[in-house]
Amino acid sequence: MTPTTRLTAAAVAALCAGLAMPAAAHAAPPAATVARAAAKQAPAAAAAAPTTLRLMPLGDSITWGVGSSTGNSYRGDLWNELSSEGHALDFTGTQRNGTLPDPDNEGHSGWRIDQIAGIADSVLATYRPNVITLEIGTNDLNQNYQIPTATDRLHSLLDQITADAPDATVLVGTVIVSTSPTEETNRPAFDNALPGIVQSEQAGGRHVRLVDMSALTAADLSDQLHPNDTGYRKMADAFNAGVQAADAAGWINAPVAVSGPVRSALAGKCLDVNGGNATAGTAVQIWTCNNTGAQAWTAATDGTLRALGKCLDVTGAATGNGSKAELWDCNGGGNQQWQPYDGGYRNPVSGRCLDDPASSTTDGTQLIIWDCNGGANQHWSTP
Repeated sequence: MTPTTRLTAAAVAALCAGLAMPAAAHAAPPAATVARAAAKQAPAAAAAAPTTLRLMPLGDSITWGVGSSTGNSYRGDLWNELSSEGHALDFTGTQRNGTLPDPDNEGHSGWRIDQIAGIADSVLATYRPNVITLEIGTNDLNQNYQIPTATDRLHSLLDQITADAPDATVLVGTVIVSTSPTEETNRPAFDNALPGIVQSEQAGGRHVRLVDMSALTAADLSDQLHPNDTGYRKMADAFNAGVQAADAAGWINAPVAVSGPVRSALAGKCLDVNGGNATAGTAVQIWTCNNTGAQAWTAATDGTLRALGKCLDVTGAATGNGSKAELWDCNGGGNQQWQPYDGGYRNPVSGRCLDDPASSTTDGTQLIIWDCNGGANQHWSTP
């Protein structure tokens, strides 16, 4: 039997007084409770858009894609992963290989660290990537080339890269496993030195991050030195994780503006302002690359492409297929917005891409917008 609870007269009086108390006299709820309730009512903050990436794959034949069935190297899977995560993408470099939408890269078969250092100043000044995926050292180790100073050369290369592109994040891949007796003798000491080198760079305030490629095994090789498709996919996964970690840390900022030619995938042709004329309404056309001011473009941080102090513009803010491209005073209009897309430039208002009609190679052909289709006539380099 449950015992009966007995209340004293004083307790009853107190209870009644509490029930009769005006609402305003009740104690306020704790501040934390109020905050939680407010949070439930407040609309969720919009997530930040994934950072635009102007990414340079830099290195040797592994970057180029030897052993890859498509020639895409790790670049193909990395492109797909980054695209699916919402990043606007532009791969950069003087080389082109593979079937992916944007095959630009800076991979040089057979090159050592010192040879990459020989071109770094030029290509970084030209393209100014905000992310660099670096995979280098295989040929130094496999050629038994000045092994005692190999890590010093890599450290010097990182110093050079971060000086040339101080706003860039550099993702340094460890040298992958091989079945070459020469390389495998030299590789452990080289890879073991990389964390210390990267820590030294970070201590100097540079955005350099180590990417561990130890997930690859001998089963992931197409020959003694190069990955097969499975191995390249593992490399892509590792570099993608590095990009995401760097982005989460706030390391990756919008690419800086640079001026230079915008090259067509059609050999020898560039984006050109007719006659170098800065008058609003001048046609933007295809022309043989000539390094003149009429072909000096800047990809500005506001999403415009600029030359001669004016912006690349879709005539009359038209959105239909075949609408012509021209130069016009920069005015912030949607018809002057160009997003990196599928190896070229897409106007988000129309949803169409900058296009060389019928893949013309005739100098003076005025450019248009057209449904994005991944064709070579819609592939353009960054300035």
